[in-house]
Amino acid sequence: MDMQAPEVIVERQGAIGRIRLNRTRALNSLNVPMIRLIAAALTEFENDPAVAAVLVTGEGERGLCAGGDIRMIYESGRERPAEGAQFWREEFIVNSRISGYRKPYIAIMDGIVMGGGVGISAHGSHRIVTERTRLAMPETGIGYFPDVGATWLLPKAPGEFGTYLGLTGRDIVAADAIHARLADSFVTSHKLEVLVADLARLPATAGRGDVDAVIARHSSEAPPTPLQHHLALIDRCFAFDTVEEILAALAADGSDFAKETLALLYSRSALSMKLTLDLLRAGRRSASLNECLEREYSATLGMLSNDDFYEGVRAAVIDKDRSPKWNVALADVTPEMLLRFARKDHPPLF
Repeated sequence: MDMQAPEVIVERQGAIGRIRLNRTRALNSLNVPMIRLIAAALTEFENDPAVAAVLVTGEGERGLCAGGDIRMIYESGRERPAEGAQFWREEFIVNSRISGYRKPYIAIMDGIVMGGGVGISAHGSHRIVTERTRLAMPETGIGYFPDVGATWLLPKAPGEFGTYLGLTGRDIVAADAIHARLADSFVTSHKLEVLVADLARLPATAGRGDVDAVIARHSSEAPPTPLQHHLALIDRCFAFDTVEEILAALAADGSDFAKETLALLYSRSALSMKLTLDLLRAGRRSASLNECLEREYSATLGMLSNDDFYEGVRAAVIDKDRSPKWNVALADVTPEMLLRFARKDHPPLF
């Protein structure tokens, strides 16, 4: 990347308003300036009658976006908590805008799409995955929780697949993302350039049906995945409302997949898993994305004083030893501990 190039490239290509994430050295991880550039572009394109649709892509060869800039939050969180709070506030507002955008919003979810990358893609009207897609909400592995509206999106997956994804943080591929209703269409990566060119040739008056037709011409069925063979087990074992019951159900099942899933869950932050499950169940009962984002924002403010969050980021991003030493065991997570993530002493987002 040219060091002088903007971290978000905003341009017109025919009737398409393009937003190209361009922070390639950080795998296009989002920071506050990028969020503000995206917000400004959304306003510009929404008000431009010559723009029929918005297209969001990631520069570089590795992916759309690896999430939010958690290194910044790690470094500022304890001493300058307002910085993390402001990042989440502006990010969540953009997530809501994408969901309610008045023009087709197309996201090409090629390569790595994690955390905040899901937030700027899965809320769109047209979500495209490829054979290179690796999508995840891996937050329980860093002492955090699935945010950016994930507590609205994941409960809408069939059965308990969203609960499974939220608690395990497992990465999935194209067919699984479509099954989870986090994506709509599969287009092989070698067709993307032609797809974008065809989208750019749409007339300025094009609507969602026109975009559907262009994408359909280039799409095909995503290859099946081994995870699809375990959906019945996932639905059965993840149907409970406590983490302890989910772990017990997996242990009782005893299959290789159940054992693998159990080991994965035991590697996650117990506090994060309990918070995540509570938020996912609340999301299932919620009436709107904005309601979930408000709840998530309260929880993010609690994260700024959560030792497990700093330990998880240290292990994953700072020291990269991949061996977090969690501060709270599952049996020691109390309802009082979870109250810090339900604080209401802040202005609402909406």
